[in-house]
Amino acid sequence: MKIRCWGARGSIPVSGAEYVTFGGDTTCIEIRTREDDVVVVDAGSGIRRLGSLLLHEKRDHISMVFTHAHWDHILGFPFFKPAYRKGTTIQMFGCPQAQESIQEMISRTMEAPYFPVNFQDLQADFSYHEACEASFTIRSLTLTPVPLSHPNQGFGYRFTEDGKSFVFLTDNELGFQHPGGLTFGDYARFSRGADLLIHDAEFTPEEYRHTRTWGHSIYTEALRLALEAKVKRFGIFHHNQERSDSSLEELVRDCRGIVAERGENLEVFALTQDTEIQL
Repeated sequence: MKIRCWGARGSIPVSGAEYVTFGGDTTCIEIRTREDDVVVVDAGSGIRRLGSLLLHEKRDHISMVFTHAHWDHILGFPFFKPAYRKGTTIQMFGCPQAQESIQEMISRTMEAPYFPVNFQDLQADFSYHEACEASFTIRSLTLTPVPLSHPNQGFGYRFTEDGKSFVFLTDNELGFQHPGGLTFGDYARFSRGADLLIHDAEFTPEEYRHTRTWGHSIYTEALRLALEAKVKRFGIFHHNQERSDSSLEELVRDCRGIVAERGENLEVFALTQDTEIQL
């Protein structure tokens, strides 16, 4: 499978000279499977650029998977151009949590008076599938959900194809167990042996003194999870809106130093909004 990141920022899109390297768009991950299926994870502001690419490629069948309904993960949906194109089929997967359905969760991004076009006016053909507990497949790709430790709840996923696995745990607080969330040990077991782990690493220890219970992890705790789970590659994700390129580079250097001190063999990097990974 090929994994592309179209947005790695947390909470709100940002722009400016200090965000050029890692980008300012919010969460959107694309997976291309062995069968060349397109699977989109979350609809943050990064989905706008992805939508333009899919139109250029004339892709008319898209699967979308949602982790949760916080704004930074769905605010880009009204700007996803394939949704306006007749003949496009979009199947949506996720657990509605606080909403009645996945359809309600997404359609509310386009409710008046907050957006000028109604969800009902979109031309694509939508189907909706709840994915709260059991594993499911999108052709050659197997998806296994896991509850996130996050306010209002949410779900992370393990994506598996041809013996390769990618674990995506955005918006997951390892230092505090929210209602419905799991323990550190549970997440370590879920991530065990993955070829790639992308995990929320929004805060430094100093910042976390003021942000505990907000639903996000200290970067060193995310690193500890990667080490204990014995994953092969670890990607820092959900970058704080105030985190400049130079500050993110410092976090990566610190993580790599910790890995070296422990004599471990773990590749550490921070996601940019243009990162591509082949598993």
